[in-house]
Amino acid sequence: MVTFLAKYFIKEDCADLRTAYGTLCSVLGIVLNLLLFAFKFLAGLLSSSIAITADAFNNLSDAGSSLVTLFGFRLASQKPDPDHPFGHGRIEYLSGLAVSLMILLMGFELGKSSLDKILHPTPVDSSPVVVLILCVSIAVKLYMSFYNRAVGKKIGSAAMEATAADSLGDSIATTAVLIATLVAHFTGLMIDGWCGAVVACFIFYAGFNAAKDTIDPLLGTPPSKEFVDSIDAIVMSYPDVLGIHDLIVHDYGPGRCMLSLHAEVDAGGDILVLHDEIDNIERHLQSSLNCHAVIHMDPVVTDDREVFETKQTVVRLVHEIDPSIHLHDFRMVTGPTHINVIFDVVVPFDYALSDEELTHRIQTRVRAMDGNYFAVVTVDKSYV
Repeated sequence: MVTFLAKYFIKEDCADLRTAYGTLCSVLGIVLNLLLFAFKFLAGLLSSSIAITADAFNNLSDAGSSLVTLFGFRLASQKPDPDHPFGHGRIEYLSGLAVSLMILLMGFELGKSSLDKILHPTPVDSSPVVVLILCVSIAVKLYMSFYNRAVGKKIGSAAMEATAADSLGDSIATTAVLIATLVAHFTGLMIDGWCGAVVACFIFYAGFNAAKDTIDPLLGTPPSKEFVDSIDAIVMSYPDVLGIHDLIVHDYGPGRCMLSLHAEVDAGGDILVLHDEIDNIERHLQSSLNCHAVIHMDPVVTDDREVFETKQTVVRLVHEIDPSIHLHDFRMVTGPTHINVIFDVVVPFDYALSDEELTHRIQTRVRAMDGNYFAVVTVDKSYV
């Protein structure tokens, strides 16, 4: 259905396909959830089932969630302005967070109703109409999960993938309601309240995952390995770049990315030629990865044998402490009383040693190499 509707409502030359697909899926979600609410609410009234009625209101909350997502997509697509120079992309994350809070609230209310039904059970009707409505609801929710996941992956939307997970959870919850209805019909056992509690648990689980998927990018998460590998491949494809480090990626919402990195270049090279190549790399990253890049040039001495050999020895000593430690920005400055061996090391965030302890160990080993050497160490953390 989404593919069919996209042919009529989304033009191939649309300037913002992401917003167009997000809008289409959100509107479709509102319509389908409102229809499911109406039919399930009717089934709940006919059957006197708290689980079916609660499941109906769950679909109503899903319609509200789709409405919030719709506004989120529309607001997030606004262009940057003086007050928001990086755009409004993070509004999509905020709308996803609002959706997750609505899901959690619905789960809480359903849990209370189910507890009351467990304590005070009442007979449940299981007419063919009720069973048919539940079966159709399961099929529709599975379809909604399928198209939300497919489009979410297509446009890279965590909010839509969370909606897909919510729809899958809804189909499982409705299956539990259907089982309760059939069990009551064939055995007379009143498990309606218990199934309502199961539905509430599924809703809570979906709400928790949806909240996590939207809070994480708001707090800041590292870029994917594939994205980092793409950056590395592009930058290192230029012959004047000897290495890269200090890569940081800033996420300002889907499709709105800034990155900064340090590129090592030959200290003896022509500064104007090197600057021109750095500009070319920034433009290449912009066109290929749709991100704004800022690159800092780090000059590296490549024709000094003493610096090269000392660096190799220091790298070996640092790897004896821990092979996972990386080293960059190595240089040597000779003074009247000693030689400063200056470099940065990169360690994981959960590294066992404190920065001070690691610095002291490295300085002790470097001093043991040569009494005239003093290590000036900066401890960095990796942001990728």
